[in-house]
Amino acid sequence: MFAVMGVTGQVGSQVARNLLDAGQQVRVLVRDAAKAAEWVAAGCEVAQASVQDAASLAKAFAGVDGVFVMIPPDYDPAPGFPEISKIIDALTIAAETAAPGKLVFLSTVGAHVEQFSLLNNSRMVEAALRQLDMPVGFLRAAWFMENAKWDLASARSGVIPSFLQPLAHPIPMVATADIGRLAAQMLMDHWHGVHVVELEGPRRYSANDIADGYAAALGHAVRADMVARDSWEQLFRRQGMQHPEPRMRMLDGFNEGWIDFEHEASQRCFGSVSLEQVLRSLTNRTP
Repeated sequence: MFAVMGVTGQVGSQVARNLLDAGQQVRVLVRDAAKAAEWVAAGCEVAQASVQDAASLAKAFAGVDGVFVMIPPDYDPAPGFPEISKIIDALTIAAETAAPGKLVFLSTVGAHVEQFSLLNNSRMVEAALRQLDMPVGFLRAAWFMENAKWDLASARSGVIPSFLQPLAHPIPMVATADIGRLAAQMLMDHWHGVHVVELEGPRRYSANDIADGYAAALGHAVRADMVARDSWEQLFRRQGMQHPEPRMRMLDGFNEGWIDFEHEASQRCFGSVSLEQVLRSLTNRTP
């Protein structure tokens, strides 16, 4: 049996479905048991747990062959990442207490990078999990293609404001479907110690590629326009952020190229789902 976090979201749900399709037993972790009806119908066990509660996590992790772990997104972390530190404490105590067969953590491209950015949260989690006395896998996934859903309304109007710049600069992206398949496979695989797997899509994509993909899916012209770097902080603060610097530095890292994978292409995995396929899905248009 495998325990899977995040089943109410895109990645965790696909991990669970891939495991079920492979004939595996699955225990889904949810904060609200009422949200697990579809998983009960699919034959899964349900464990009610909070990512900051070591006791509930330990109970959910007990007696399984592997655990898929992901942390809730926090785009506005306070200095020092205090919320992530609480999650790390709960995860490590739970894993040490329950001793599952292995643990796979959904990490991120750039988790190895020392420069300050929002992605330091995954770096902190990786550092803590490396100390566990069990096989630990880090699935370092590229920028989610599905992040483009936030651009759909703008794309319908014909202009996408872009923080990815220069507009023709490609960055590593990947579809959540490819992440789900690889995470499930990692849970079913066997290894010792720490196992790092880096994953991106079939090719790299730019802001212009997102605009072109939406143009093809929507059937009208779409262009990307750069959001001036010196306007970011004021814009993010108007949106309610209190600590925008980590997010700004993450965007800088992708734009300047210092956020990338640790290993050469020959050592990475590549998904099969294209950005164009994801954008068509987001617009509910058939190929």
